[in-house]
Amino acid sequence: MKQMHLVGFMHSSHVVLSHAIWRHPQTVLDFLTPEFYQTIAQTLERGKFDMVFFADALAFPDRHDNRFDLGLKYGAQGVVRLDPMLTATAMAVATRSIGVGITRSTTYYQPYDVARTFATLDHLSKGRAAWNIVTSSRNSEAQNFGLEQHLEHDRRYERAAEFVEVADKLWNSWQENALILDKSTGIFADPEKVDYIHHVGEWFKVRGPLTVPRSPQGRPVLVQAGGSERGKDFAAQWGEVIFEIKHTPAQMKAFYQDLKSRLSKFGRHPDDCKILPAITPFIGETEAIAREKQALHNELIHPEVGLFTLSSHMDYDFSQHDLDAPIADIHVNGSQSILQAARELSQSDGLTLRDIGKLYGQGVLTPHVVGTPKQIADYLEALFRDGTCDGFVISPAHLPGTFTEFVDTVVPELQKRGLFRTEYTGSTLKDHLGLTTKSLAEVG
Repeated sequence: MKQMHLVGFMHSSHVVLSHAIWRHPQTVLDFLTPEFYQTIAQTLERGKFDMVFFADALAFPDRHDNRFDLGLKYGAQGVVRLDPMLTATAMAVATRSIGVGITRSTTYYQPYDVARTFATLDHLSKGRAAWNIVTSSRNSEAQNFGLEQHLEHDRRYERAAEFVEVADKLWNSWQENALILDKSTGIFADPEKVDYIHHVGEWFKVRGPLTVPRSPQGRPVLVQAGGSERGKDFAAQWGEVIFEIKHTPAQMKAFYQDLKSRLSKFGRHPDDCKILPAITPFIGETEAIAREKQALHNELIHPEVGLFTLSSHMDYDFSQHDLDAPIADIHVNGSQSILQAARELSQSDGLTLRDIGKLYGQGVLTPHVVGTPKQIADYLEALFRDGTCDGFVISPAHLPGTFTEFVDTVVPELQKRGLFRTEYTGSTLKDHLGLTTKSLAEVG
């Protein structure tokens, strides 16, 4: 029987997708300590989650009204971001089975640095590393790296494609069993099994080889969230886990069918890619209690913070528009998928920009799933069996409590129905996801 996959979503920060998190009475505000992240990882591992992964960005948010005051004052997303590589490493050393993933940008890092970083994480985690590939989206990020303007949308995907190709060549510059480590003969490694890559392309010139021996998975699991036409093709070509935010089941299913249909043109099988929509659960002993929890959460959102973050994600200043009108027909260089989702909501539900901003603050348009553990399991099962997804990304409403409640109450319901594992059956993240290790040259 096919089973779903579960992933925990995190930021190295005081909030995740919900801006209410840091204000929630049950949230532990220890986000500057390793124990905060280790406790979350251990909880999700107890629930047999496939992995936990971190989103990231490389600039302080200040696009709304070209100021950061409001966001900093009220604790908007992005005003604090620790380096997720270090928080993920802290999680890896405190756990044994759960996968750990982080975001690294193909626009502002170099392939050699990223290849070495993830090969190291894969070794230190014993085969549990994942890379969330992003192209970044904001001019403010460019300005932190000596540039004035961010690359145009499609051009940054062209750079990303070559970036991933180079990283894969570097991961494969060490063959398996290249390390000999024979003390008696004094032979450390076999030179015949380590190669230069001599890559010369439009964006990169890299000699290699990598200084890190081949890692347990060969390379990390590749995570992607492309939502534009170009982004969906990129995800279909490279992505092994696709993270999506869609507000309705119909949108989720349309995305799922679209993305899966694109895999064949890149020589890939539908099972080579797991598509996981995000949800935020509110769990109660009764439905009424769960709805009270949701209401408490939503009341903690500052009315302008959602628009502040929407401006940041779109790299567009929404303060110049009428808050009581629908979303204008605009062009942005930021996240195309989120803009599309916001437009669809505005049109289908008659929502104004103010309404969208409020929803955005509640979880960046991530749907709330509210009810008893059985009701939530019913909802997830229905979507899964309907061919809407391969599992779910769980985004918290408070920390670490949302994860604890989900693991203690919803996971047992899913296990009882045979929809989710009761034990890990492998040691690597690829094992958990049912993926085979292939060179990207084979799938690209």
